[in-house]
Amino acid sequence: MNILYRLLYGCWYVLSLLPMWLHYLISDVLYVVVRYVVRYRRGIVRKNLSTAFPEKSASELKEIERGFYHFFCDYMVESVKLMTMGRENLRRRMQFKGAEQVAECIANGQSCAIYLGHYCNWEWVTTLPLWVPAEAQCGQIYRPLENEAFDHLYLSLRQRFGSECISMRDTLRRIIDLRRKNRPAVIGFISDQIPHWVNMHHWRTFLSHPDTPVFTGTERIARQTGYAVFYLEMQRVKRGYYTGEFKLITKDPASLPEYELTDRYFDLLEATIRRAPQFWLWSHNRWKRTREDFDRWFEVVDGKIRERA
Repeated sequence: MNILYRLLYGCWYVLSLLPMWLHYLISDVLYVVVRYVVRYRRGIVRKNLSTAFPEKSASELKEIERGFYHFFCDYMVESVKLMTMGRENLRRRMQFKGAEQVAECIANGQSCAIYLGHYCNWEWVTTLPLWVPAEAQCGQIYRPLENEAFDHLYLSLRQRFGSECISMRDTLRRIIDLRRKNRPAVIGFISDQIPHWVNMHHWRTFLSHPDTPVFTGTERIARQTGYAVFYLEMQRVKRGYYTGEFKLITKDPASLPEYELTDRYFDLLEATIRRAPQFWLWSHNRWKRTREDFDRWFEVVDGKIRERA
């Protein structure tokens, strides 16, 4: 693994040294290859778009598809470029609005949970430590990659500015550890992908799909820890420039009815996606697990999900 990691890291590093304009030229070439030659997940993309926007015409859906593939290729080269971009350059290109609200919570001794989605360049959100008080430990929950070399590569990339990658299985343990050390935290939760069968506790309509299973783990952690909860609304200003605006959902998550916090997040995320749908990750097979299959294979007993006998 060490040899493969060093090789990957070296190639990534050299590529990242290219000027930004050349990265976007590469992205334009990649667009043709990814969309028309490789046809990367084109069936999934088209199915997701047509079912999410049944009211849109074929030409409108095609325009969103075109925009998505252009953005997806930009996302890839921007992720490569992130390895060697300077702090001031990134502060110009990835700006955060409303960060003073987060700073106020930290000053008052309250940690923060940040809801976001796979929308715009979520890799650049790892530069948040450049915008929040130094005493706060920034972090993001992530699912380790199967390939160990690639996993180490992305860890080094995402932790470059001091934001800690926390494995999903270690989330609560790490949060408790930070609290024990009296270290305030700002933790990002990308919560828009499909949960595993045993974690399907809540279903709702999302992007015209009734009975969409959604993650509820972020809500459970926020309720247990008393974190203030924000939604980070991402926007692409222009090519290579993004803003993330912190929108307070609640400072008292335990006061909300069960699943209301989750529903508020998905309402906000859907509104963001509908405003500019091309910047969401449409290549993910988001709706592959259905309520019918869940009811056929699983049952809920005393609040716990288990396979049917």
